[in-house]
This record gives sequence, C-alpha cells and structure tokens, in this order.
Amino acid sequence: MRRRIRFKWGRYRAVVFKELLQIRRDPASLGIAAVMPVLMLLLFGYAVNTDVDHLPAAVWDQDKSFQSRELVRRLTNSGYFDQRYQVEGYAALQRLMDAGEIKVAVVIPPDYSKRLDTRRPADVQILVDGADPNAARTAVANAQLIVNHLAFERQQAWFAREGLNPVAQPLQAQVRVLYNPDMKSLFFNIPALIGLIMQNVISILTAFAIVRERERGTMEQLIVTPVRPGELILGKLTPYVGIGMFSFLLVLVTGIAWFGVPVRGSLLLLVVLSLLFLVTSLAIGILVSTVARTQLQAMQISFGFILPSVVLSGFIFPRETMPLFLQGLSGAIPLTYFLHILRGIFLKGVGAAELWKDILSLAGFALLFCAVAIMRFRKKLE
Repeated sequence: MRRRIRFKWGRYRAVVFKELLQIRRDPASLGIAAVMPVLMLLLFGYAVNTDVDHLPAAVWDQDKSFQSRELVRRLTNSGYFDQRYQVEGYAALQRLMDAGEIKVAVVIPPDYSKRLDTRRPADVQILVDGADPNAARTAVANAQLIVNHLAFERQQAWFAREGLNPVAQPLQAQVRVLYNPDMKSLFFNIPALIGLIMQNVISILTAFAIVRERERGTMEQLIVTPVRPGELILGKLTPYVGIGMFSFLLVLVTGIAWFGVPVRGSLLLLVVLSLLFLVTSLAIGILVSTVARTQLQAMQISFGFILPSVVLSGFIFPRETMPLFLQGLSGAIPLTYFLHILRGIFLKGVGAAELWKDILSLAGFALLFCAVAIMRFRKKLE
C-alpha cells in the first residue's frame, strides 16, 4: 500500500522563505522586474501612436502670391504637414527627400494665381515619399482633401460675386508618390525586419559571452593568462562578426529572392554598412555581458533594450508622430540610423552622400560601446 503524502504548511513556508532569500540576494533582477514594466508602459504609451501627422514638408512656391501663401497656410494649419523648407527647384526637393529630411513636397506653378484670377483651372503638384506607405496614404488623402475644400470655396466665391457658373474644378492636386508608387507595405517592412533581426540575434548571442565565463568557472583560467581586457573583448567579438555576416547574407537573399523586394541602391554599400551595424550590435551585447551577473540578467537587459528599439526606431511608427523628448531618445538607438540606411538603399537608391549622418552615427556608437565595454571589464572575479 502506497504511503499517502500530506501537504505540510511548514515545509511550504520553508520553501517560500528560502526563495525570498534567493531573490533578496539578486537585487538586480528584482529591480528589473519592478521598474521595467512601468518604464515600458510610460515609454510605449507616448510612442505608440497610429495617428500620422506633422509630416515634414518643403514648398517650392514659384508664384509667391497671396493665393499661393493661402494654400500653404491651409496645408500647415491642418496639422498634417509642417513646412520645414522653402526651396527653389526640383533638385533641392529631391535632395531633401532622398536624405529623409522631408516626406512631402508642394510645388506651386508660376501662373497659379493668374489662372485662378481669370477663372481657369489651376494645378498644384504634391510629391509624397512612398517609402512609408502608412504616412504616404495619410499625406495623399489629406492633401487632396485640403485642396478640394479650397477649390470648393473658390467656386462658391465666384458664384456669389458674379453669379456665374464656376468651372468644374478650379483647383486640382496632382499627386505623385515617389520610391514606392504602389505603396506596398512589404517593401517598407522587409528591409526594417532585416535590421531588427540582425540586432536582436547578434546582441543576445554576445550578451552571454562573458557571463558564460563566470557561470562556468572558466574566468579563473583567463585571470592567470596575460590577456588584457581589450584583447579579450575584441577576441570574443571577432568570431561573432563572421556569424553575423553569414546571418545577414541569408536574410538579405531571402528578402530579395523570396519576397521580391528590390535593392535600388548599391549592394556593396549595403553590405559594408551592415557590417558596421553588426559591429555596433555585437558591442552592445558585449557591454550587456559586462553588466549582467547571470545569463538570466543578460536576457532581461537585452530585452529591455530590444523592446524600446522596436517602438522608437521608426520600425513601426513614424518618429515624426512622437513627442520631441522621445524623438531625441530614439537618436540614442543605433537601429534608428540603420533603418534609415536600409530603407534609403532598398527603396530610394541613395548613396553615402545622402547617408553620411547615419554612417557617422553608427561609427560613433560602435566606438563608444566597444570602449565602454573594455573599460567596464575587469579581469578578476567579483
């Protein structure tokens, strides 16, 4: 006859007490569990915004009349467009849009006011960056709505003043979507997914590098060797460079061949800049491994970095819709610059001349994270 095992509250309380002692000895994990959810809620509560507004715009006003200024005022007062630049010529508009400085360009012809004054149809050209389909659809719809409303007011004014039958459409918006004319979300998402996957996989792999040495007890073997901190950090980082580049080439070929996403820019430039971002991601993982005491802590810290980078980098939501504070915070995330590089090369075909700010930022992050990781590492047991 099998002996019946009774539940003993005393044993249960002893296990609970023992576990509380273990948690007390690991204040870092407890702090992460207590603070991170609140920080994530505050962060995502402001950053997650599906409303697309305040899109940066440039205006080429060739008419420079009261009527043309009224059109620009209507567009900016709507809240959907922010005029950042006043330019002269298509070349300037193209440079700004290639560099990602603007999402919308408004071109007003030189005879705009003259045609309206003589009751002849007038056109205004709206150029939209289609790299982000969601923002492009919002820009197209609202630009056409504003222009159509202004045309309706013009019709009513003509009829009230002169009693004449107005022209069918006194004002029309000629909208042209650049880079991604069909506004396919796939062309926008696949390049960003490549960058996100690279960051997450590589940073998590390297985050365990030094922590693994501590948990396995092999740190003692490194202590008795003449290896210096810089040599150890760079030595651990180097093998993962090859692994990371192999992974990048796999997802790149899959994105191009399977999903049919075109690469309109230089493939060589894309590979070189991806290597730079790869080194940055590896350095982040190494830095995490110098901070964490256990592999669990390394995983927690890694996810604490990964989640904000998904939301703040522009992977899903346009950075223009975020509060200024979060826009500044997103500037401290390397993925922000790499997504701009990926989408620029994939969709716009831009080169290093348009991406130099992003290239310098990634290089700065790579040097910074490597330097901090080397300084934090101490070749001794703690």
